[in-house]
Amino acid sequence: MSVRTFKYFSPLILYTAALQSFHSYGFTCYIPLIYSWIIIPVVELLVPQDSTNLSEAEEQFAKADPVYDYLLYIIVLLQLSGLISFLYSMQDPLLNWVDRVGRIGTMGLLCGTFGINVGHELGHRTKKFEKIFAKISLLTSLYMHFYIEHNKGHHKHVGTPQDPSSAHYGEPVYTFWFRSIVFSYLHALRIANDEMKKKGKRAISWYNPMLHFLLVEVAFISVIFLLFGIIILCYFLIAAFIGILLLETVNYIEHYGLTRKEIAHGKFERAMPQHSWNSNHIIGRVMLFELSRHSDHHYLANRKYQLLRHHEDAPQMPTGYPGMMILSLFPPLWFQVMNKRVNQITSGTIVIPVKPQEPVTETAQI
Repeated sequence: MSVRTFKYFSPLILYTAALQSFHSYGFTCYIPLIYSWIIIPVVELLVPQDSTNLSEAEEQFAKADPVYDYLLYIIVLLQLSGLISFLYSMQDPLLNWVDRVGRIGTMGLLCGTFGINVGHELGHRTKKFEKIFAKISLLTSLYMHFYIEHNKGHHKHVGTPQDPSSAHYGEPVYTFWFRSIVFSYLHALRIANDEMKKKGKRAISWYNPMLHFLLVEVAFISVIFLLFGIIILCYFLIAAFIGILLLETVNYIEHYGLTRKEIAHGKFERAMPQHSWNSNHIIGRVMLFELSRHSDHHYLANRKYQLLRHHEDAPQMPTGYPGMMILSLFPPLWFQVMNKRVNQITSGTIVIPVKPQEPVTETAQI
């Protein structure tokens, strides 16, 4: 296994810490949260970005290496195992409210970084079993409709008024959460219903995948209730909701204020690298399986995570995803930092770090 491959195993550090959190008390319950929301943001403020891309030969080698795929499959299984461990751990009669909060927050972190994030990556794959793994992974956050809305809605409509997952200029993250969560579900339902009509089937029928997702999620919740009771079910629901909020916060920072031009009535220019915020901060990149190289992901959605590239014309975040997510929780500070960057893009200038150590400003036509 190459060093390049090995770095993508580093998220297992977070997983190991999470398991320790589920079987410890006090401060130890919070180690995964401290690592993710304090240590990583601080380090990414100090460590230079890495904007290098794989060479053609390196890309071909990485594309052919099955280890990158095996890692994702393993993480789906680990996520299920971690959830089971969490549910059993919450039965501990010695837990106080401080321990419970730490463990629930840690499980929510796994739901966002492992469950939804890996489900997102596998949801773009073409193999049937990978799609099944994607849905299983999303199930752990009760967000299976994301499989439909993201692939058939968000990627088609990103940066347009039709996309509920694209944050508007001047929109606080808190109102975005409500808008994106509610209307993404409705959007997924409309997409599924339209597909049923095109196939000559009724919208309310067994063939509708949204009905499948609903029944599976209800069954999943019911099993947890029967095995662990209502209190622990509530703990799980809180953790799942935290995972959902993490996803929607990522959606918020990825596309804030960026729009595609309408070239004809209801028709927009192709999604290009400049329509997504990009981050080359290495720790956040590997922790989220290169999700922060989001500009290239929207440019070529079927490109696997280990192959995603830096684009010089992609707008760059001032720090990595964890730090930007924290910043978004303070709207006045977020607007102060990000609005001027959006305005630079609108006026035809964008800050492009030519070298990680020597950022400069260049003019780019958008």
